[in-house]
Amino acid sequence: MPSPVNHVSIVGFGLMGAQIAQLLAQSGFSVSAYDVSEAQLHSGLDLVRKGKYGLENSVAKRRMTEEEADNALSRIILLNSLEDTCKGSDFVLEAVVEDLDTKREIFSKAAVYANQDAILASNTSTLTISRISESFSPKVRARIAGMHFFNPPQVMKLVEVVRTRETNREVVSKIEALCTSLHKTPVEVLDSPGFVANRIGISVFAEASSLLEKGIASVRDIDLAMRLGYGYPMGPFELGDLVGLDSRLRNMEAMYSDTQDERFRPPKILEKLVSEGYLGDPKTKRGSKGGYYEYFGLKRPGEDNG
Repeated sequence: MPSPVNHVSIVGFGLMGAQIAQLLAQSGFSVSAYDVSEAQLHSGLDLVRKGKYGLENSVAKRRMTEEEADNALSRIILLNSLEDTCKGSDFVLEAVVEDLDTKREIFSKAAVYANQDAILASNTSTLTISRISESFSPKVRARIAGMHFFNPPQVMKLVEVVRTRETNREVVSKIEALCTSLHKTPVEVLDSPGFVANRIGISVFAEASSLLEKGIASVRDIDLAMRLGYGYPMGPFELGDLVGLDSRLRNMEAMYSDTQDERFRPPKILEKLVSEGYLGDPKTKRGSKGGYYEYFGLKRPGEDNG
């Protein structure tokens, strides 16, 4: 099914926003991107060009030609105005930090600037769409949904399409069609804290953290157990280092706040690492001292093929 969308406005040009923009541009979509920080806009574009999954690396590995890479880059326009980014848009995708007030403010403005029937989608990983949209009119709530990509979106096949009980069915169908045109597999999820993948994944991470804090096994051995025993491509701590420990902490804080379920209370060791500047794998997390593996002085299983 061809996508009914030709242009996407992306609000938030950090790690996820920039990578999603690249994915869209490579697939032939034009993208307008906005971030409150001009420095972040340029940093995001640098990630598109030179990141681990960026255009230059794809050319070097002969996954695309230099001409295709140049064409993809030309489809991404950086703007320093939210109004200009959303003006006349039929599809706005928010990819800012996991902060409820920030997301609400963006959607309140996007609902005014974009076309009156524009889809307003959030890449939130744990905040519920219902909480983000609860202050809006029923007409606006009907066109708000979740479009949750997984990191790195250029590689990961899954996109969770999150609907509330008020989301218009046509909105869900259009997002699913967009996912398909990006060669991703959409799964439809009824709005709930953490949706499906993160709710299960964070539960695994929480249990792994409990085992670590009790001294039952090391970070590396827990990851190896899940890799070799359950076929996980990455263990829970490797994955945490990849997505960013500050992001993982925010996710757990949001999950715990929404559910008051003790299994989602952030582990003390996670809070300690983040407070000391260990924000994840320094190869993918700029400015980080490292992640669990650097903190404990261990080698990642992925570095020696387990």
